[in-house]
Amino acid sequence: MKLSKSLLLSLALLISTLFGCTYGFSGASIDYNTTKTVSIANFFNDAVDGGLPNMGQTFTESMKDYFQRNTKLELVPSKGDLQFEGAISRYNIAPQAVVSSGNQNVADRSGLMRLTIGVEVAFTNVNKEEDNFKRTFSFYADYDPQATTLTAVESNLVEEIFDQIIFDIFQASVAQW
Repeated sequence: MKLSKSLLLSLALLISTLFGCTYGFSGASIDYNTTKTVSIANFFNDAVDGGLPNMGQTFTESMKDYFQRNTKLELVPSKGDLQFEGAISRYNIAPQAVVSSGNQNVADRSGLMRLTIGVEVAFTNVNKEEDNFKRTFSFYADYDPQATTLTAVESNLVEEIFDQIIFDIFQASVAQW
């Protein structure tokens, strides 16, 4: 009797899975009946303080990859059901912690530096205009200037920051958490 109950339960789970009872772990709440495409315009680096030379392209391609991995939407060059455009608007490096030299004749130094990146995003959902927004997403990463140089860690920090910003954009636009 126990075997038949577990077999029946397994069969019920299999049937429900086959007939469209789906759950995505990406957190996206997309109605794929009405929303089929996404377009992500090129993001440019408009930050006054610089950054890596290919930051805009890196951000754009990373965002496209994220949406392709986490949704069933078709990526189109323009006029998608979901549309993203914007620019990298902030690239800032600032000290976060001062470490005393212990000597009044030697200047104190920074014990921690923070790289902060901000990205302005305009999101348009052609099927649900109430979801549209224009806002800035930002995140940061820290490094120890006594252990390494910015040049040595910059690309890794930028990638880490972009990953979080793209996740936040995804959550705000399609997961709406």
